[in-house]
Amino acid sequence: MWTSQQPGEPPDRRPPAGMSHGRGNVAAPSPPVRLRASGITKRFGRREVLSGVNLEVHAGEVAAVVGANGAGKSTFLKICAGLISPNSGQVEVQGSIGYCPQAGGTFDFLRPDEHFILFGRGNGLKRDVARSRGREMAAGLGWSPDPKVQARHLSGGTRQKLNVILAVLGGHDILLLDEPYQGFDRGTYTDFWEVIWRLRDTGRTIVVITHMLNAMDRVDQVLDLTPTGSERNR
Repeated sequence: MWTSQQPGEPPDRRPPAGMSHGRGNVAAPSPPVRLRASGITKRFGRREVLSGVNLEVHAGEVAAVVGANGAGKSTFLKICAGLISPNSGQVEVQGSIGYCPQAGGTFDFLRPDEHFILFGRGNGLKRDVARSRGREMAAGLGWSPDPKVQARHLSGGTRQKLNVILAVLGGHDILLLDEPYQGFDRGTYTDFWEVIWRLRDTGRTIVVITHMLNAMDRVDQVLDLTPTGSERNR
């Protein structure tokens, strides 16, 4: 269940999964690796946008991917999602993937409930379950979908909420989110991160592209794709 942060409630600062505060500080067994990207290199023509990128994310972890515009963040996420292939390197995945693109992912002439049902059925959910789960998730982001409004008439921020819900709806093990908060107001942005942390606490693996530096203290690791000086001169 998605629940939004209550007014005045402090941010969730629980220790990462696998850390124990028990007697003697004995660490619990490390959770399994859900996503491992090794030596990812990608070129478009003569331009190399990714060079030997590595990332390993365990169950119950949130990884942030940061970097300047054109650093290859979205390209990297698409490679992890299996949408495009790298020139070299490999991606190993243990579990199912939910992917939220930076733009698109919704259908102009479908209403929100129709999206919930379509994507839910694609993930093996019954119609009523998919609709109710989608609406519950929407409420967690401060949105009550109008059953009569088509997606093309939604604001950019509201359409992005729909995009996020569709990525999460199927209960996937791994969530790949490409700047999912675009168009969110401050309250929704806060709710979004609370949702992410609650998903993390259920054992999900989450990789999110973000430019919001104030979110960095709320993730388990950061992958910075900003090119070094020598790479910029290639």
